[in-house]
Amino acid sequence: MIPFYSDKFKLGILGGGQLGRMFIQEAANLDVNVYILDPEAHAPSSKIAHHFEQGSITEFESVYNFGKDKNVVTIEIEHVNVEALLKLEYEGVQIYPQPILIQMVQDKGSQKEFYQKHAIPTADFRLIENAAELTQHLDFLPCVQKLRRGGYDGKGVQVLRTTADLTKAFDAPSVLEKFVDFEKELSVIVARNVQGDIKSFPVVELEFNPEANLVEFLFSPADISLEIETKAQAVAQSVIEKMQMVGVLAVEMFLTKSGEILVNEIAPRPHNSGHQTIEGSYTSQYEQHLRAILGLPLGSTDIILPSVMLNLLGEKNYSGNVVYQGLTEALAIKGVYPHIYGKTTTKSFRKMGHVTVLNESLHEAKIIAEKVKQMIRVIA
Repeated sequence: MIPFYSDKFKLGILGGGQLGRMFIQEAANLDVNVYILDPEAHAPSSKIAHHFEQGSITEFESVYNFGKDKNVVTIEIEHVNVEALLKLEYEGVQIYPQPILIQMVQDKGSQKEFYQKHAIPTADFRLIENAAELTQHLDFLPCVQKLRRGGYDGKGVQVLRTTADLTKAFDAPSVLEKFVDFEKELSVIVARNVQGDIKSFPVVELEFNPEANLVEFLFSPADISLEIETKAQAVAQSVIEKMQMVGVLAVEMFLTKSGEILVNEIAPRPHNSGHQTIEGSYTSQYEQHLRAILGLPLGSTDIILPSVMLNLLGEKNYSGNVVYQGLTEALAIKGVYPHIYGKTTTKSFRKMGHVTVLNESLHEAKIIAEKVKQMIRVIA
């Protein structure tokens, strides 16, 4: 077997956005050669990958030809051509996460059915084929309609509270999810390696931008009881174990007002809710994913210091070549770590970077993060 640090070893990633970029930065520490396939010529990973190839990650031939000479192939985003990955896997290429699991996650309806089958706690749901079928489910209002395929970063999600909202419903195969009156939105990053070892990071708490429906702040550790912490980590570990998945899995959850943990969605890859691990934990989620898919021992998931992660979103009504205001001032503050994703153009609410704030006090970290939010503006 070729050692992972050999010049002959090729690790391929489908997708070259900011997640791939941060993964490469960790892979470089172990001298792993990373090959990227992405449709955008100037994708964030293009400048730092060992080899970058422009091409579709959703077309069979493009994905198959990219993967056939790789030792291991992984993903940065789940919207990829699974048929090509299945063929590559059959031919002996190691694909992690496994293609059959990527296929399941691509369909939010299949996700929900998986939770139901394996007794994983989740909100009640119904499946519909089109908007006309909504009239058969008026008793299910209020609910959240999610497109079964293609949604990401808050897109493809619509809240339907009353019959008046039905006019804005998606006319496509969807999941209707019973509206959850939750106390907090939580997330757990959990990893499982080739040998079947499992480790999860401490629970984090998410605060969303209500207009963009994107995470704005992340708090680590979450402000929850030890009982809820234990329960949430146990649920996340149960999900990855029942999937038998290799790699890093993000498990997004609701904490209900009655103290229940309900799985909302999963992402079989490094995730926005784990960015703070780069500075805030002994092992980052990216290093953990690398360790998992290469069959290496999983690293410590302990927190070094409490942290807050702030997403840097493109300012509303700005579009064009990106300009970062206030970045120099933010760098002068102790414990502030900006990550700029290398995207040359911005638009309203586009993820352009993030900032992690470390401090001995989570309360103080929150104060600094709020100051940084007012300081840094992403404009054109």
